[in-house]
Amino acid sequence: MEERERLRAENRQLRQALASHAVVDQAIGVLTVLGQIPPCDGFTVLREVSQHTNIKLTQVAEQVIKHGQGAALARQAASRPV
Repeated sequence: MEERERLRAENRQLRQALASHAVVDQAIGVLTVLGQIPPCDGFTVLREVSQHTNIKLTQVAEQVIKHGQGAALARQAASRPV
């Protein structure tokens, strides 16, 4: 029984990691198009904004995607230099 629960928890964690990775990849695409930066720099930008604003990387990525869809950037993320 414990092994089954451990495997379920691991499965949940892997699914969450996969979903987070997809969001980050999409945000990198937005930065590539709108920010006109190379894709290899996109993750660096997301990571630095995350660190400087103390916002989780996935949340920063979600904000970038929303911005790419026409929403304004969150004030905290927009006010910090990268």
